[in-house]
Amino acid sequence: MGYGQSEGGVSQTQVTNTLFEIDGKRYTCSGGTASMDMMLFLIGQHFDMSLAGAISEQFICERMRAGDDQQRIPLKNRIGASQPKLIEAVSLMEANLEEPLSSEDLAELVGISRRHLERLFKQHLQTVPSKHYLELRLERARQLLRQSDKPAAEIGKECGFSSASYFSTAYRNHYGVSPREERNRVEVTEGIMPSGIGRSRNSF
Repeated sequence: MGYGQSEGGVSQTQVTNTLFEIDGKRYTCSGGTASMDMMLFLIGQHFDMSLAGAISEQFICERMRAGDDQQRIPLKNRIGASQPKLIEAVSLMEANLEEPLSSEDLAELVGISRRHLERLFKQHLQTVPSKHYLELRLERARQLLRQSDKPAAEIGKECGFSSASYFSTAYRNHYGVSPREERNRVEVTEGIMPSGIGRSRNSF
């Protein structure tokens, strides 16, 4: 959620679907664990990311999400328990990012036809299996680019991309920047404080 003013001086609110927003001296998050993500982000900016990482481990926080990560509701909560085949198919995708399964393999593993699988994805997720699978792999790649020092080519392989060029093209098409630009942007952001907060290592 961002804030602005119209020409008449009336406050306007811009609603976003990101985890948290920092707009000048205003801070807002989507609730739940997003408050933890915003806290870790601010600690990383005010001190450094190693301290934020250590605090994250103390809280047994699986990963530190960036503010522009999308709000995600578990699939089972979104569509209910009435579609176990779809939930199982997505779980298989999430468990096989490095060596992606074909739509035929996914359908066979969950015990339905490929056409039935495609209908389930279209009806409940408004997409096709291959596109959803690609988005899961790119999302994981983005996490690794932001939170690890692994080479981009290695990350691409871990996320099921057969070549660096394919990974770079798919990443740019989805996020608007290349994997290298994503990492450079993170490195630059780590040295920039939100407006109104002073950088210090001695006081918080």
